[in-house]
Amino acid sequence: MLFSSIPFLFYFLPAVLILYFLVPTKLKNAVLLLFSLVFYAWGEPKYVFLMISTICLFFFCGIAIGKAATQKGKKLWLTVSVVISLALLAVFKYADFAVGSVNAALGTSIPLLKLALPIGISFYTFQCLSYTIDVYRGDAAVQRNIISFGAYVSLFPQLIAGPIVRYVDVARELDHRTHSWNDIALGLRRFLVGLCKKILIADRFAVLLNVFRDSSQQSVLFYWMYAIAFMLHIYFDFSGYSDMAIGLGRVFGFHFIENFNYPYMSRSIGEFWRRWHMSLGSWFRDYVYIPLGGNRVKPLRWVFNTLVVWMLTGLWHGAAWNFVVWGLLYAVFLMLEKWGKPIIDRIPDLLRRCYVLLVVMLGFVLFNAVDFTQALSDVKGLFGLNDVPLITKETLYYLRSYAVLFIIGFIGATPHVRNIGCRLENTKFGAFLEPVLMIAALLVCTAYLVDGSFSPFLYFRF
Repeated sequence: MLFSSIPFLFYFLPAVLILYFLVPTKLKNAVLLLFSLVFYAWGEPKYVFLMISTICLFFFCGIAIGKAATQKGKKLWLTVSVVISLALLAVFKYADFAVGSVNAALGTSIPLLKLALPIGISFYTFQCLSYTIDVYRGDAAVQRNIISFGAYVSLFPQLIAGPIVRYVDVARELDHRTHSWNDIALGLRRFLVGLCKKILIADRFAVLLNVFRDSSQQSVLFYWMYAIAFMLHIYFDFSGYSDMAIGLGRVFGFHFIENFNYPYMSRSIGEFWRRWHMSLGSWFRDYVYIPLGGNRVKPLRWVFNTLVVWMLTGLWHGAAWNFVVWGLLYAVFLMLEKWGKPIIDRIPDLLRRCYVLLVVMLGFVLFNAVDFTQALSDVKGLFGLNDVPLITKETLYYLRSYAVLFIIGFIGATPHVRNIGCRLENTKFGAFLEPVLMIAALLVCTAYLVDGSFSPFLYFRF
């Protein structure tokens, strides 16, 4: 089920809100668990049993770690949980990639499994792993209520595309959370902001991306429009989902971590990744990079640690070699930035921001390509090496048609709109304007949904 759909907005969400706030406190997690499983089963009826099995397995692994009398016993059960999670990912996400790579390298014809990828598996397996690792480390207490643990793993606001919520961050709120009209209002406002990002901006750019791929009159300018449109599309699509998840969590009394902090304002690749998909970056830092030794090791070991983390980051995003190369390219830039920091720090901010945007744009061209051939063709097209004209009439038509959307995207990717909203928030005019804008936003988004002009969230495929 999509957040940006009529069934969710006008049937599912009202039903869960009504029942959730009607039942006593001790039943609220049960309501969330039940509706979360329904939410997941709506799109994945077969794999809801995989979700339930995952909940049970990790719940009992956590219990076993807590009951183990020796460190060796604790480590055994942690290992079981790690093996289970990696096995799930290996079978459903990476098996065909591995087999296909072997077939291509050795000329074999090993049959593919061709299993459908369970939606959100990359997110909820990482959440389960964070639970057992934190219990093993002593950073989190064992959860002895399977309903509460099941609600944590399957919580529908962030189940499908994050942010990756660690158990330790919501452990207290799972058992003792408060609700207020102020939190509900703030949560609904944040949800509507995300809904507008998705439907009114991201989905409009998705149309342009499809037009570009179907066009027979591509030009250098059209390649640049495509690359920039994808940058804006993926940002508003993914950050829009995160806004909706964080907003819904707030309604139900949870305070999820932020996942985006205007990444296109960054002055280095390192800063970009501290602002983009922050929950994933911090997860790899705390559960992979630091345990490997982080940067407190010899230079060659640090290079190894960096390459491993970014290779895994690429693989997490998708089971294909272009994702692996995409991740490793960021590793190279991060290492170059570290070694060249004294020189980079003397470069004017404007040039540094342009450098980041160019690197990120080229990275996303690789990220969005179906294979290396298409990626190379797209990069060549950007620099006039693809035997296409500089500009065509079709390009000018779409440039005029999407000019306003590009301007909105550029402005919306900066903090300016948020800052203006914050200034208006505490004024009488702002207090009047906010509910009017929220109602108008819901009506406009609903009109687009009724028209059927929407697309799935991009990160559903990960």
